[in-house]
Amino acid sequence: MSKTATTSNTKGQQQLSEQELRITANQYGNELKAIASKIGELELQLDEHSLVIKTMSPMPEDRKCFRLINGVLVERTVKEVLPALKTNKEGISKTIEQLTAQYRAKDKEFVEFQQKNHVRVASA
Repeated sequence: MSKTATTSNTKGQQQLSEQELRITANQYGNELKAIASKIGELELQLDEHSLVIKTMSPMPEDRKCFRLINGVLVERTVKEVLPALKTNKEGISKTIEQLTAQYRAKDKEFVEFQQKNHVRVASA
């Protein structure tokens, strides 16, 4: 094998490596954006649940209310709906905490990847 063939082969491997780094960096960015988006959605749901709970709390327990369950509007009482809303709100809060922890871990992993591979992500 000639020296020129070895040099061009090394450059090809280096370019492939750079391309793999770029792809991996983009994957990290996309994963972080997806997690952040889901956290945002859940925070909106949490705000809605809080507002409904605040509105319904002073109402009499036997008052009729309607709840949308899987696209079906169901008639219930405040006494039946309020505990379910509070339970859902707690579940959403826990999910947000888990996603936030997942986001932080993924972000830390991404920063370590950037430092290890000397990668800088250009802002758009």
